[in-house]
Amino acid sequence: MRDKTTEGQLVPGLNVIETTETDNILRWDGHMVYVEHKVFHNGQMVHERYKRRVTAEVAKALLATIQLNA
Repeated sequence: MRDKTTEGQLVPGLNVIETTETDNILRWDGHMVYVEHKVFHNGQMVHERYKRRVTAEVAKALLATIQLNA
C-alpha cells in the first residue's frame, strides 16, 4: 500500500512545497531501520530512494516482536 501525502510543507530556503510518497515497508541495511520515500518538490520528483529512519519507539517494538517470535 503506497502512502502519498496530499498536503506538503513549505521548504523556506528553496521556496517549494515538498511532498513524499512511500510504500511503508520497513527495511534494514545492516545499520539502521528505514522506510524509503520518493520526495517531490512542487509535484516534480527530486529523490527516489530517500531513506527516512524509523523512530526509536518503532525500532524497539520491532525488536521486541522479533525476539518474541524467534
